[in-house]
Formats: sequence, C-alpha cells, structure tokens
Amino acid sequence: MVRKETLAQLLDEGRRKIQVTDEELAEAKRRRQLLAASARRAFPSSTTYYNGSVAHGDANSPLTDVDLGVVLTKKDAEPYGPGKKSALDLMEKVREVIHEDLDDEFDKLTIEVEGRRRAVLVRFGDPVTPGQDDFTADVMTALPHPSCRGLYIPNTKIADQWDRADPITHTRMVLQAIEDTKVVFARAVRLLKHWNCTHSKPVCSWNIKALCLGCLDEPMPLINALQVFFTYAADETDKGATPDPAGVAGPIPLNMPRVDVHKRLCTARDYIALAIEHEKAGRPLSAQHALHQVLPELVPDADGTQEEASRLAQIVLAGGAAASGLGLVTRITAPTRPRAWGE
Repeated sequence: MVRKETLAQLLDEGRRKIQVTDEELAEAKRRRQLLAASARRAFPSSTTYYNGSVAHGDANSPLTDVDLGVVLTKKDAEPYGPGKKSALDLMEKVREVIHEDLDDEFDKLTIEVEGRRRAVLVRFGDPVTPGQDDFTADVMTALPHPSCRGLYIPNTKIADQWDRADPITHTRMVLQAIEDTKVVFARAVRLLKHWNCTHSKPVCSWNIKALCLGCLDEPMPLINALQVFFTYAADETDKGATPDPAGVAGPIPLNMPRVDVHKRLCTARDYIALAIEHEKAGRPLSAQHALHQVLPELVPDADGTQEEASRLAQIVLAGGAAASGLGLVTRITAPTRPRAWGE
C-alpha cells in the first residue's frame, strides 16, 4: 500500500535530511571561537562579530564554512578606509597571528590573502563533516563607519578598496525573525537554500534571507511559508534587485539574468500552490508529486495518476472545463506538465 503523507510531514522529513548535526555545529563554533580570539589578539581592544549560516541558525549539512569579522577601534582604523589605505596589511596581520595560534593543532592549515576580495580565507585541511574535502572560514577585517551605521568592509576589486555594509544588523534581524516566527524562518531558509542549489543557484543565500525578512514575520505552517516566500520573491524580483534590509549597502546582485530568476521563482510558486490545492482536495499523492518538483532531493516523487484520473472524471461529470495552470488541464483529454524552471 502506498504511504500517504501530508505536506507538513514531507517538509519536516525533508528539512531533517539536510539539518546539521550537533557535533558539526559544535566543532564549527569551536573553530570560529579560536579564530575570533586570534583576531582580537591581532588587534587589541577590537570587537568581533559572527555572520553567515552558522550565526544565522540556518546552516545545512554538509557544513563547510563559517564567517566572522573583527572591527578595529576608531583609533586603529584611522589610517584605513576609502581614499586611504587598503585592508591588505590588516589581512596579513590576521594571517600571521592565526598561523601562530593554530598551526600546532591544524598541521594542514593554509591561509590565503592574495586575490581575496573581502576576507582572509582560512583552510583548515580538516573537515567538520565526515567525507568532505575541507572546512574553511572567512575572516573579515572591518572598520567602524563614521556615521555609526554599519561598517566599512574590504573590497579589493574596486578603486576605493572599501564597501559599506552592516553584517551585524543583518544577523540581529535574522535572529529576531527566527524568534518572531518560532523557528519557521530558519527552517524555511534551509529548504529554500536547498531549492536554490538544486535549480542552478539563481540567487545567493543572503538574497534568500533578505527576501524572507520582507515576508516571513509570524508563525505559520512550513508549506505556507514557502508559498509566501515564492509569491513575494517573484513579485519583488520582477520589480528589480533586492535592497539591503539594513538600508546601508547597495542592492543584492543576482546570479543570473533577472528574467531567468523570475521564471524560476514563478515556477516554484505555482508548484507550491498546486501542491496545496491538491492536498486540500484530498489528493495527497498529487500534492507530493507537485512538491517533489520544487525539492526533488528532499521529497520523494509520487504517482498521482489515479488521483488525477478521478479529478478529471469529476470534471466530466460536472460538465465543466479544468482550470488552466500547473497540472490543471484546459482540455479534458490530457493533463499538462509545468515548464522546467524557465529553461
């Protein structure tokens, strides 16, 4: 007998497949703390901050990296910034101290500065997730902004050598959203990042979270959170680039042309809506099949042929025509399938 599960059950099982283990998180946080201590030693009286997926509570397994930054004091930062010195010697100083502190424990440790755009890249040569090639960390050297809103962070690819950003506020906003939604925000982000990776990575992870900050602000079932996100994200992407939620940095760039990103978001939106419609109508296998199109590696496919046949028979008996759209035929003769992700 075919096992029939609700969309809530399917999503709960799916998110658990990609959830990081306590052991992965503990080791990642331990290494992050070691790096933070080195950064503070490199720049006495400085402060450190954490950002990225581990800090935001939305990391997926395999866990491959952590992100952190060190903010110099105003006095130490004075020689640096737009129109002044670049971050290169600050990055070299961080590299030197990290080597001094961690070489004994991590004998394969390498640290890259040359060619790095924003942060020192630390390669531990030792993964925290079994079977992975490595575990890395980005360590950013930042300056307090004169306005006290946000930071100056390195950007070696532009003439000014520095950009304005506010990663500290970003982390605070994400953690507040997780609290406001009773963890639904983080669980939705995990699933959305997986969707992104399995559909050509149309956007970066931060863009996903920035869009979620604009639409997920209260508890709701996870399937509804996905529906709210894809509807909102499709509308917002159609208008233009996603603005910085902190109102400090510039818009968030896309990974592919905006029209292609919009198509992928619309397709996912319509599949989620179809899954919800099928479930409400008592067609669990058809609902699962629709959800599988969005999260193919997390939700097993299901054969809803008999359910679809019954639905079409009801339409015939009612003397009506099926609605157009994903999986809803305009003629009773044959069901249609959605287009594949705008391709």
